[in-house]
Amino acid sequence: MPQATQTKSSTAAALKELKCRECGATYELKATHVCEYCFGPLEVAYDYEALRRTVTRETIQAGPNSIWRYRPFLPVTTDNLIDVGTGMTPLVKSHRLARRLGLNQLFIKNDAVNMPTLSFKDRVVSVALTRARELGFSTVSCASTGNLANSTAAIAAHAGLDCCVFIPSDLESGKVIGTLVYGPTLMAVKGNYDQVNRLCSEVANTHGWGFVNINLRPYYSEGSKTLGYEVVEQLGWQLPDHIVAPLASGSLFTKIYKGFQEFVKVGLVDEKAVRFSGAQAEGCSPIAQAFRDGRDFISPVKPSTIAKSIAIGNPADGVYALDIARKTNGNIESVTDAEIVEGMKLLAETEGIFTETAGGTTVAVLKKLVEAGKIDPDETTVVYITGNGLKTQEAIQGYIGEPLTIEPSLDSFERALERAQTLDRLEWQQVLV
Repeated sequence: MPQATQTKSSTAAALKELKCRECGATYELKATHVCEYCFGPLEVAYDYEALRRTVTRETIQAGPNSIWRYRPFLPVTTDNLIDVGTGMTPLVKSHRLARRLGLNQLFIKNDAVNMPTLSFKDRVVSVALTRARELGFSTVSCASTGNLANSTAAIAAHAGLDCCVFIPSDLESGKVIGTLVYGPTLMAVKGNYDQVNRLCSEVANTHGWGFVNINLRPYYSEGSKTLGYEVVEQLGWQLPDHIVAPLASGSLFTKIYKGFQEFVKVGLVDEKAVRFSGAQAEGCSPIAQAFRDGRDFISPVKPSTIAKSIAIGNPADGVYALDIARKTNGNIESVTDAEIVEGMKLLAETEGIFTETAGGTTVAVLKKLVEAGKIDPDETTVVYITGNGLKTQEAIQGYIGEPLTIEPSLDSFERALERAQTLDRLEWQQVLV
């Protein structure tokens, strides 16, 4: 693949190499993601001493109001960044949800309002496509459960790159429409995500495209670190005590951990123990099952859950997520589809945040951990909401009531209002019982 000619910035990341997580073998910074010796995953390595000498809180805060304020920690060297305003999403101090759960210091990292496609995937794709252009790719692609397809199609359109994305054929209509509107070639595969991903590996090998979560995966995954960086900065340059995040491949979980560790290494934040807890849907919970069974390996499962955006039956980073949860004294839990719907409703009714099923999973697991005494009420706890509920409206249809249809008269309104108030009283009585 030819290398694009780009101007390198003097503030470019202190990139060193790609390094195998398993055997430590090193590779050039090319479009490759698997170690040829042990088949372990490759990860970007940095010169942290160089970063310590050049990066300060002040240099970060002087940067753009997007993920690119953390550019020295991201795997790009060009001045030609793809910046569509991604990142710096709200860290909301929870009051009503915290009170409902009995927590005193609960924060919600709300990537349901991320730009441009309302999920955390905008972070990873912005980084991956910037790197793809550096490496000379003109066509980009991905295997996706929905959110990644939206982001890849949107940001490729903005960058002027050709795009072909692959999804399971049973995705929610909001995610299908939210991809097609950007004009990519969209392949709907009759199979689950793991089957889609296997097909994409074959396509990547035969067509030489830049697949953000295959041959560009080492660069793509680094974008998730910004969810760690932002929380530190938004907490006043402090680490939280506990985080709760959804688990799909496990990559997001591991990269938030890496982001916290990097800020400690370069002296931007004081070291502190942070507990990491993960959330899965019972219908696709291979990591939670391994955690519960005390295993250090993942047994693949066939997904069957409404939480399609995190329904990865054979998670690539599952063993690393397991390790982080255990060594930080965290937990990995799963919840039923019914609990996921209740989690979506609970977050919306208490904080006014409409999340998709992945967020409902995370809130439901948060509630489960609190009820089990596994979260200290005084811990500074951050729950990560990674996608918008407008994408998965089917999941809660039929569970949130119907509008009251009335005549255009005061009398009709008064009768309807009385019925609504009666129903509210009955619902509260059921809650109290």
